[in-house]
Amino acid sequence: MNFWSKTHMETGHIGAEAAVHDGWLAAISRLQPEEACAKLGSALEGLSEPEAATRAKKFGPNLVARERKATIPEELWSRARNPLNALLLTLATVSYFLGDVRAAVVIATMVVLAITTAFVQEHRSNEAAARLRAMVHTTASVRRLPSRSDDVFCEIPIDQLVPGDVVRLSAGDMIPADLRLLEAKDLFVNQSALTGESMPSEKHAQPTSADCQDAFDLPNICFMGANVVSGYATGVIVQTGSKTFFGQLAHEIAGQRVPTAFDLGINKFTWLMIRFILVMVPAVFLINGLTKHDWLEALLFAVAVAVGLTPEMLPMIVTVNLAKGAIAMSHKKVIVKRLNAIQNFGAMDVLCTDKTGTLTQDRIILKRHIDIQGHDSDEVLEYAFLNSHFQSGLRNLLDKAVLSHAELDQVVHGGGYSKVDEIPFDFTRRRLSVVVARADGTHVLICKGAVEEIFAVCSNYCLDGRVGQLDDSRFEAAREQTNELNSDGFRVVAVAYKEMNSSRTTYSVQDEADLTLLGYIAFLDPPKESAREAIAALARKGVQVKVLTGDNEVITRKICHEVQLDPGDILLGARIAQMSDLELAEAADQTTVFAKLNPAQKERVVRALHTKGHVVGFLGDGINDSPALKAADVGISVDTAVDIAKESADIILLEKSLLVLQEGVTEGRKIFANITKYIKMGASSNFGNMFSVLGASIFLPFLPMAPIQVLTNNLLYDFSQTTIPTDNVDEDYLTSPRKWDIGNIFKFMVFIGPISSIFDYATYGMMLYVFHAWDNPPLFQTGWFVESLLTQTLIIHIIRTAKIPFIESHASPALIATTVIICAIGMSLPFTWAGSALGFVPLPWLYWPLVAAMMVTYATLTHLVKVWFVRRWGL
Repeated sequence: MNFWSKTHMETGHIGAEAAVHDGWLAAISRLQPEEACAKLGSALEGLSEPEAATRAKKFGPNLVARERKATIPEELWSRARNPLNALLLTLATVSYFLGDVRAAVVIATMVVLAITTAFVQEHRSNEAAARLRAMVHTTASVRRLPSRSDDVFCEIPIDQLVPGDVVRLSAGDMIPADLRLLEAKDLFVNQSALTGESMPSEKHAQPTSADCQDAFDLPNICFMGANVVSGYATGVIVQTGSKTFFGQLAHEIAGQRVPTAFDLGINKFTWLMIRFILVMVPAVFLINGLTKHDWLEALLFAVAVAVGLTPEMLPMIVTVNLAKGAIAMSHKKVIVKRLNAIQNFGAMDVLCTDKTGTLTQDRIILKRHIDIQGHDSDEVLEYAFLNSHFQSGLRNLLDKAVLSHAELDQVVHGGGYSKVDEIPFDFTRRRLSVVVARADGTHVLICKGAVEEIFAVCSNYCLDGRVGQLDDSRFEAAREQTNELNSDGFRVVAVAYKEMNSSRTTYSVQDEADLTLLGYIAFLDPPKESAREAIAALARKGVQVKVLTGDNEVITRKICHEVQLDPGDILLGARIAQMSDLELAEAADQTTVFAKLNPAQKERVVRALHTKGHVVGFLGDGINDSPALKAADVGISVDTAVDIAKESADIILLEKSLLVLQEGVTEGRKIFANITKYIKMGASSNFGNMFSVLGASIFLPFLPMAPIQVLTNNLLYDFSQTTIPTDNVDEDYLTSPRKWDIGNIFKFMVFIGPISSIFDYATYGMMLYVFHAWDNPPLFQTGWFVESLLTQTLIIHIIRTAKIPFIESHASPALIATTVIICAIGMSLPFTWAGSALGFVPLPWLYWPLVAAMMVTYATLTHLVKVWFVRRWGL
């Protein structure tokens, strides 16, 4: 029985599947590469296209469970499953068993309306958002037959991989499936997402003979969910999708997501309202029961009040706002991977970014190739070309600039060079070496990398074919030469070599010693014309840009000056390494530019800024940016980034530009503004209603509104709020970062809410003493119903802006339309058969000018209090 038939006969829970998976991986790991491929029905050359297509039908797409699209019933359930709907359905059930069927129907209708509205809008928005996210591809290099040569790999989406595919891995790649390595060179893999181990694990391709207790200890097996830190390899895929370890554990991993500040803010508001309900409803029940002596009616009224206080549209308002925002941001070339990141985007007050591609054009040009005295040297260019040509790792823009000198291909072929071995780049050494064999069989180690790191392993220099010792004076002259190049805006890479009198086939980092410094290659990455404008635009939005780069201080300072970003005192990685977390937090808060940073130091800077209360965004596209992307409140990458950077990011830019970013920040703030409009309106309205209902319950001989009328009022009011996600936002609101502030919401509720109670009591007085409704409860209830609905519906236009409504600030057409429609329904309802069924009676004509005057006064007073509140605490 082969591997596949046995594996797919296994059934049962994840533990059983994992045990089978573990055992077969161990068996595969003991085989030679050719045998492992044969066991999987493949070969070292990979699968044929027809065989790959057959396996794709058999095994399905290479997607884990968390990426599966939800069915329509699952979407409906996710909309229905929240504490507010549970509370409402409980109240509907109570009403039904108490005999108030109409109330039960209205409450159930409200729940259905909330769920249906949310589902329709969210489904449409999420479909569009999913299409946008599909624009961001994660691909893998796979070898499929027929091809022109066994070494030809092509890029295909990861979800199209199948068991038996042979894939190529290099630094920055995500491991696309569980696979057995066939070849590997200095391969280090980060498995922290699966094992929790922060240190990378070294992997090799040789068969293992030792028995491993843990599958993650198998040295030639790599797992989906890990990523390549350094080195390169090829491997054959063993398992895909849900059959991988990552797929089996995906639901557990997804469940470990830490709630964002956005989640916590929504939860705090929800429970604030629930606490009000828990206090208010028993009080209303007891007061009405004791004063009216009809405990059943008191209970039904208390249930209706509980429904009225429940912000049942909150989940829909939040999700539709976020989904709508994701679509709006896509029009500005910003793709949102995680919806809740939008709020953090708008709240961001510090943006950390590398300079390459954001401050500069990301268009590297090789301008100079010189010896250690600054004279042009073809030999330096030739050695640099050999290094870039033969290296197998992640080719960066510098390598591409070197390889653009296609005329040097003849150096490789004419000189008879062939590759012997490679010592891949890593972010500790910051250099890369290849060992090549000349036509006569001698070996040469060619090393290129950061200037200081190359200097550290050089003991000689070569000038005009003569080799001499690098003494202190020569070192000082070399440093002056590179500093001059940096001062002119050049990025400098040093080139060194070492003649190897050896016939070895493998070399290591230890061989990078006693090298001979040959010279430098110097690149220009011109500053972006838009960078200056973008930095100024972000500053106007209250976002401070901080530069975190691995480049040296001199060139970083020059680029910053060219884009008019004052670098101030630049903090270097070497200094950061000596600082405590507390010292770094103080320094990071005051520093604009950080240079010579390694990946861990970028992450430390981001975390240090967190401790000072900043909401931090990080823009990065390299493997060295991954730790900082995960540590930031909002990780931002680009669609051309390495896989691990795109996977770590919350937001993907289709264009690497700070101008695009500041437009996304604006959209994030608009979304947050519209969510808080609903929250502040609901909180203040409910707080005011609490005083109105309690007061009326104490002195009225009848209920101020029948339970069914309370529910109808709430149903109509809820409908008027469904268009809040479409509302306009004042430009003034968008000029500074916006964060959750439950304290501010509570203050707003306390100061604005009771204003409505003043006019509710004025309505009580009008109905009792002008229209003599002491003995006419239906007239009183109708009058308060209409006044309550009109004031609640229209007050959104006061609360939605810090300016004068309808004059200095206008709501969206959709919000105006729903407001007018609901007000018209509320005013006409007492004159219809539906109103009669609800217990309403026609209102006298004198009522309308009186209530109109009352509404104008209410709007004016609320606006004045709001203006005072905004000046003191902000909106």
